[in-house]
Amino acid sequence: MPELIVTKNMDVPGLDTLEVYQQHDGYQGLKKALNEYQPDELVEMVKKSGLRGRGGAGFPTGMKWGFLAKNDKPRYLCCNSDESEPGTCKDRMMMEKNPHQLVEGVAICCYACRINTAFIFVRGELPYAARQVERAVEEAYAAGYLGENILGSGYSLDVIVHRGAGAYICGEESALMEALEGRRGYPRLKPPFPAAVGVYGGPTVINNCETLSTLPAILRNGADWYASVGTEKSKGTRVFCLSGQVKKPGLYELPINTSFRTLIYEHGGGILHDRQIKAFVPGGSSAPLLAPDKLDVTMDYESVAAAGSMAGAGAIIVISDETCIVSAVLRMTEFYRDESCGKCTPCREGTYWLTEILHRLEHGGGKQKDLDLLLDVCDNIAGKSFCPLGDAATSSIVSGIKLFREEFAEHVRQGACPMHGSRPRIEAR
Repeated sequence: MPELIVTKNMDVPGLDTLEVYQQHDGYQGLKKALNEYQPDELVEMVKKSGLRGRGGAGFPTGMKWGFLAKNDKPRYLCCNSDESEPGTCKDRMMMEKNPHQLVEGVAICCYACRINTAFIFVRGELPYAARQVERAVEEAYAAGYLGENILGSGYSLDVIVHRGAGAYICGEESALMEALEGRRGYPRLKPPFPAAVGVYGGPTVINNCETLSTLPAILRNGADWYASVGTEKSKGTRVFCLSGQVKKPGLYELPINTSFRTLIYEHGGGILHDRQIKAFVPGGSSAPLLAPDKLDVTMDYESVAAAGSMAGAGAIIVISDETCIVSAVLRMTEFYRDESCGKCTPCREGTYWLTEILHRLEHGGGKQKDLDLLLDVCDNIAGKSFCPLGDAATSSIVSGIKLFREEFAEHVRQGACPMHGSRPRIEAR
């Protein structure tokens, strides 16, 4: 099995056009699906491959498809390309450089799930990516890969590209559906889950851009081929986003059971300025921090969870020993404060007070009781918010204090940041 699946041929000039994409096995997976498989057989094939969702939760893709309610309501697919998690940039690359791969994956999924209408929800801050996907959809319609009676199979599919309005919360599946239906992006109460009651009340599949972009290769090469890489429960490769204080930040597609050390030091070139690593975020800013003693943990879902964090969106952020951990945690918490939709009190009020306390610590006004106060506020947010954004907002704080409590306490003792010195207090917005 080749090392690259999703990013294969990514740098071929003109790959974003239908002509060049077809020269590199483009739409062969869709043709095979329509000509050789019944929908239920495709669902079983994806289950056998072991493909899991690449958006963060890592739920088995084929199993999710199998949960669709069997009723007389129209079914829908929502491709979640609202990539907004700090540290992530993989979906953007896939949409900009190889949009037809995504469109083909959407068509394969829809055929397998007996869906006739699909939405591709693109983050509002990615206008070029949205234009690329829109153009690919138009070319696919013109070539007969979308629309009525696709390739003479009798199967029909309409694909609609929808641009978000710049809200992080719309990456949460129920808020995404609310936005698609023209309402404010507020999360919905679950249950019912999208597989039963989703877009316009119909059974709905919601898959990530990378998940769907993997399907054409699985169709061309088979489930066993894909399942031959990875661990027993985490199969295939994954596109990892490496950023932070590392020499060669970027996107790296690697077997999912590659270690963090291999990614950071072999592929990423090591720590910037040849410093020591202080901590790293293993799955986007919503994942708890890990210490350097976890560098040999592999990046599959189960191993990262056993290490005390989560693989999340596959975004690894490196923090060197030149960085103040309180400052880094404050920066991440400010993001969640700004992006809270405000629907529920714990998240709306709690994220504000978390940034207030962290500002106080970082800028010289901290008190010893602030450390326990931070944990108390986190306890009143995590598990008590309407959606997972509240949990995400507390992850870096709880893990930061657990790993670096002495550094937080030193801010109080010195009346200033030990690394940055005394600075004017910056008021929280």
